[in-house]
Amino acid sequence: MSPSPARVTAVDTHDIRFPTSRELDGSDAMNPDPDYSAAYLVLRTDAADGPEGHGFTFTIGRGNDVQVAAIDALRDHVLGRSVDEICADPGTLFRDLVGDSQLRWLGPEKGVMHMAIGAVVNAVWDLAAKRAGKPLWRLLADAEPEWLAGQVDFRYLSDALTPADALGLLRRGRQGIEARRARLLERGFPAYTTSAGWLGYDDEKLTRLAGQAVADGFRQIKLKVGADLDDDIRRCRVARAVVGPDIRLAVDANQRWDVDEAIRWTKALAEFDPYWIEEPTSPDDILGHAAIRRAVAPVRVATGEHVQNRIVFKQLLQAGALDIVQIDAARVGGVNENLAILLLAAKFGVPVCPHAGGVGLCELVQHLSMFDYLAVSGTTDDRVIEYVDHLHEHFLTPVVIRDGHYTAPTAPGFSAAMRPESIARYTFPGGAFWAADPDTRKGRAA
Repeated sequence: MSPSPARVTAVDTHDIRFPTSRELDGSDAMNPDPDYSAAYLVLRTDAADGPEGHGFTFTIGRGNDVQVAAIDALRDHVLGRSVDEICADPGTLFRDLVGDSQLRWLGPEKGVMHMAIGAVVNAVWDLAAKRAGKPLWRLLADAEPEWLAGQVDFRYLSDALTPADALGLLRRGRQGIEARRARLLERGFPAYTTSAGWLGYDDEKLTRLAGQAVADGFRQIKLKVGADLDDDIRRCRVARAVVGPDIRLAVDANQRWDVDEAIRWTKALAEFDPYWIEEPTSPDDILGHAAIRRAVAPVRVATGEHVQNRIVFKQLLQAGALDIVQIDAARVGGVNENLAILLLAAKFGVPVCPHAGGVGLCELVQHLSMFDYLAVSGTTDDRVIEYVDHLHEHFLTPVVIRDGHYTAPTAPGFSAAMRPESIARYTFPGGAFWAADPDTRKGRAA
């Protein structure tokens, strides 16, 4: 009698928070005191000696418990599923989750519920890649174009991207893939760093970290802006003096401005030759982004970390509203939806430079950019992945940066698994760190 097929037996969730606000790591004009956090899950199965699937979505502290509750609400949709089936076709699970009519009413396909779906879907991809014995970027790059196209939900996209379009892009992406794979393994993927540019850092720290970034091989750094124009002018002047004229300097307003204010402020910073202005206004304001882009050229407009789904990305591209697509591995509905966004960007000829300014986001999104390079866009020209230098020590397979480049991961999976001791220490509010924290004991949230 053949053994029963392996099934998902548990979805364990954790509210994990790190006290990054204590040093103002991650601070920007809209988020002055973030505590980088992860609503984290582990998919467990009854497969003998089989791997687990790990996934999470990123928040910045308060409300992480709400995000965990949203993941918990999906538990019954996942328990009992065949491991073979969900790993062979994660797209079916993605469509089942976004298609639940009652859950869908909470979105649809946006916000806390959609991010929870992304965390679950990413955990399935982590499980699938581990079972295949490959890092996720390689699992995707090795896959047949027909199978990859089948992972995309084309609903609401077909006026801009059809299944035939996607298949054509993926088939063309196979050309020269082995040579690109060799270059990726040898050189890695270009990175830029935000670690010098958090808004709460003083000029001495900005000077020191910007100089170190250049010495470490980064060819682009990013500064947070948007709280005070005079301060921004001073900080851009400091940064430009440190890095010189040949290093790209990007600026990021984190949605702080109205349209006219964004235009005025960006023009005021133009003397420092900013490479892009990131999130100049609300991520939902497609026409506003288009107006800003027309007005501030040749400064590029970049956005995406808070764009809710593939449909908004489609409209941004159709409206000519951005120069840089910034995917986020944990904002939309996971790998499947990011595949759609990568294909949309390729169809419109717009480079993808992912957001990764949060706990674990560097670990995840490197896989998506490396796949994009190998099997979709075929180039790293004008393409960089954001890098921040904190919290990587909490992951079993942290990112490795060498000479300003992400080194291609070799461990099977999506690089999502956190160290058990980190989970135990930083689970909120009962983990060892928070239990010993005076503010937590007084009942104040992270």
